[in-house]
Amino acid sequence: MKTRDESWTLLTEWTKSPQLLKHALAVEASMRHYAGILGGDPEWFGTAGLLHDMDYERYQSLEDHPYKGAEILRQQGYDEEIVTAILGHGNHTGVARTTDMAKALFAVDELSGFVVAVALVRPERLDGLEVRSVKKKLKDKAFARGVMREDITQGADELGIPLDDHIANVIAALQAAKDRLEL
Repeated sequence: MKTRDESWTLLTEWTKSPQLLKHALAVEASMRHYAGILGGDPEWFGTAGLLHDMDYERYQSLEDHPYKGAEILRQQGYDEEIVTAILGHGNHTGVARTTDMAKALFAVDELSGFVVAVALVRPERLDGLEVRSVKKKLKDKAFARGVMREDITQGADELGIPLDDHIANVIAALQAAKDRLEL
């Protein structure tokens, strides 16, 4: 098992964008939180979250991402469960999400980014953020229009968790990591 420091070093070799790095940290925090809920290993779940978009800055096309990253992770000796979860974090790959880790990664990816977007337009940022505020913004198609809302609801469904609870879980995860996320 690679250490978090090794994974962070790999991520920062491949990713320079501060926004993408913060997204990786947000997804990592959400994955660690879900590891506790689902009985998974927080290090493994966190690693999948941290590295899920490690190749995105260089390979943004759906033909390459996340396949190029998966190749690098295999070469680096990352466990196949982590690599498979990363391959399944987008519907375009057709990779089945059969593990709790894979289901959680798909479920938290878009929602973590969306919750951060909601926090950024609030003076209090993540402090006091409520589920109803996030749901209200989800209905506003002009807000964070690049976020695939159907993936958020599909992710909650695949986890078997009501959407409100899923949103609350991600808010709690990000609130716990707000200093690292600079929120």
